[in-house]
Amino acid sequence: MKKSAMVSMVLALSLAVVAGCGSQGGSGSAPAASNDKGGSSGKKPKVQVVLKTLSSPYWKYVEAGAKKAFQDLNVDGTVIGPASESQILEQVNMLEDALNKKPDALVVAPTQPSTAIPVLKKYKEKNIPVLLVDTDTADWADKTTFIGTDNATAGKKGGEYLASQLKSGDKVALIAGALGNPATDERIKGAKEALEAKGMKIAANQPADSDKAKAMSVMENILQNHPDLKGVFAANDDMAIGALRAAEAKGLKIPILGTDGTVESIESILADKLGGTVAQNPYEMGYKGVENAVKAIKGENVEKRIDSGVEVINKENAQKKLDFLKSLTK
Repeated sequence: MKKSAMVSMVLALSLAVVAGCGSQGGSGSAPAASNDKGGSSGKKPKVQVVLKTLSSPYWKYVEAGAKKAFQDLNVDGTVIGPASESQILEQVNMLEDALNKKPDALVVAPTQPSTAIPVLKKYKEKNIPVLLVDTDTADWADKTTFIGTDNATAGKKGGEYLASQLKSGDKVALIAGALGNPATDERIKGAKEALEAKGMKIAANQPADSDKAKAMSVMENILQNHPDLKGVFAANDDMAIGALRAAEAKGLKIPILGTDGTVESIESILADKLGGTVAQNPYEMGYKGVENAVKAIKGENVEKRIDSGVEVINKENAQKKLDFLKSLTK
């Protein structure tokens, strides 16, 4: 009996020790669970990128830059955009939906800033930094920054280069983007001023919604009314390619200049078809957009204006630019 009593006592003591250890482990694990839930030190910054579209090469480069920054900076990021730049309300709806997902920052290229500003203000009200790329909103001071090209300067450089291929008094056409798109509007404005300053006559100034097929149709109409046209400036490369196709169909060889510096346009330049393009740096816009979004999330200083620069591409420097762009997709 004494032996049984001794065994019972040992068992009781063992159970007490196990119970004590379980109680101690439970109180020790509670703070860890709380830290995982409320702490932000190990949480990836959540950045939403909304572009004008993902269907054109230019915006694919912006997307590539953003995704590389996601990878380099350990960001939980997403890039979205409408099927085309003309779908302004679809982009606004995307911005509304993205807001409901509570990102830490928004990087956006607003197709029509005046339409987008009301929803961008909602981001600001929730203390979510809004960084603009490619297209600025001059009427909204609460943006964190604008990263992109000075589009008026891009247009001016394009107009000057086109004028250098022509002579005073020659007729030229301007093919614009979607109505109300400030980026393409500014490019056309800059090109028009530069061309007129060199004595060119603006025979036509028509929108083609940054679309190849529409630009081809617009160019066909322009050539029907102005068969003596000597040159064209288009506010993006897709429209320049469309205009080129219309000119080729007529057997017309005139300098046609685009804007953006896409692979297709540069290959066309090397093939002695397109006259040139004013290249932006869309990859850098995407990368710097995310990079500075992370800075804003951390409370670091972000410059109010970050210029990504422009470069006129012609046959002399086209191969170098093409090699760089192709390296982005390897």
